[in-house]
Formats: sequence, C-alpha cells, structure tokens
Amino acid sequence: MTVYFIGAGPGDPDLITVKGQRLIRQCAVIIYAGSLVPTAVLEGHRAEQVINSAELHLEQIIELIRNAHLKGQDVARVHSGDPSLYGAIGEQIRCLRELDIPFEIIPGVTATSACAALLGAELTLPDISQSLILTRYADKSPMPAGEELGSLAQHGATMAIHLGVNHLEKIVDELLPHYGADCPIAVIHRATWPDQDWVIGTLDDIAAKVQAKGFRRTALILVGRVLGNDVFSESSLYRAGHAHLYRP
Repeated sequence: MTVYFIGAGPGDPDLITVKGQRLIRQCAVIIYAGSLVPTAVLEGHRAEQVINSAELHLEQIIELIRNAHLKGQDVARVHSGDPSLYGAIGEQIRCLRELDIPFEIIPGVTATSACAALLGAELTLPDISQSLILTRYADKSPMPAGEELGSLAQHGATMAIHLGVNHLEKIVDELLPHYGADCPIAVIHRATWPDQDWVIGTLDDIAAKVQAKGFRRTALILVGRVLGNDVFSESSLYRAGHAHLYRP
C-alpha cells in the first residue's frame, strides 16, 4: 500500500501528468483538495472512496489514510499545482513516517508555470534575470527572517508571489524601491480555469487595474523585467558558432 501525493496542476484537467492521471484511476481511495482541484481531474476513477479534504482537518485525513493502509489500499492524495510547493504535505508526510506508511510524491505543473504560459513569457531571460523567486505574502503566518518581500526584492530577480492579491498595495510599496515604478507586473486570476483572467501593468498602476477587475483571491502575482521585454541577448544554446556536445 502506498500514498501518492499527486500534483493535479493549476486547474485545467489536461495539465495533470500522465503518471498522476494513471494513479488516480488505479487507487482505491482518493482524497482530493476540492476547493482547488476540479472534479474533472478525477474522471475515469474506480475508487471505492472519494473524499473532499477541504472539509477535513489533518487528523481526519491521516485517519482515512491509516484505515486504507490497514486494508492494503493505495491512496491518491490529490493536491493542486505541485504538491511540494505550498501543498501542506510536509505535515502529512511527518505523520506517515511516524505510522510507517510508504508514500511517493508525483510532481505537477505549478501555477507559476501556467501563468507564464498564459502571458507568453519566459521567466529567465539572458541579461535580464536568470533567477526565479517563488514566495508568498506574510499575512496570517510570518515569513522566516530574511525572507520578507523587501529582502527578496533586493535581488531584482523575477518573482512569483502567492496569496497576496488582497494586499497588493502593501506589496507594491515593498517592491518599488528595488524594481522601480515602471517595472512590469502581472496579476493572474485562476490560471487555466474556465473563468481565468489577468491584468498586466507596472508597479505604478497595477493596483488600480486589479481593483477594476475585482480580483480578490486565487490569484498569482508575477513581477520582473522579463515580462514584455524583447531587448535581451540570445542564449548561447542556439547561437550560431557556439559548439557543444550535440553540435560540434
């Protein structure tokens, strides 16, 4: 018996991995994050039990897994995006290790990747930014020392900020000294879902644009000069005259 932590992707059922889809259709028990994972992701399943974990607390989830383990049943624990990023799987894994229940993590497409695709953007451009910082806004839970937005912004790297759309004006205030008022920023609402929407602006005007859209939750913020920038060097990978193992 194994517990599979499966990344369902950002919302579009077609963006789950082949392995993730196969396991969902094989497992006898499915526990899925119903507030973020569309039921279409579960299509074709033959599970005996399908449980929405949005209505449960950690101890109840672990009890369901433990009962399945006693019956020798595999469990598909389905999370949105990639379960290793803000998936709250660490606490579940800690419990499984204590109970000596085997598990495996099946990666998924992240919201950041989906948003970059919607914007038609590469997040790491030569001469502009070669780093991507994935972070969140410190609201109910504080950030560890040194991971405040102002500290991270000093790098000037492309940044993806989760859970921050309701605090956009405060975020802009922290980013402005490091990125500048003309720096591009995008806010993407429910990427890849049927009602997806987004707005692109600069740090100077993005708050007003988002307010006009009415985005309140389930939105990702992308900021950095890679957005909408066509002035950058070509990568060496495809540059004529650059030799490598496959192109002497």
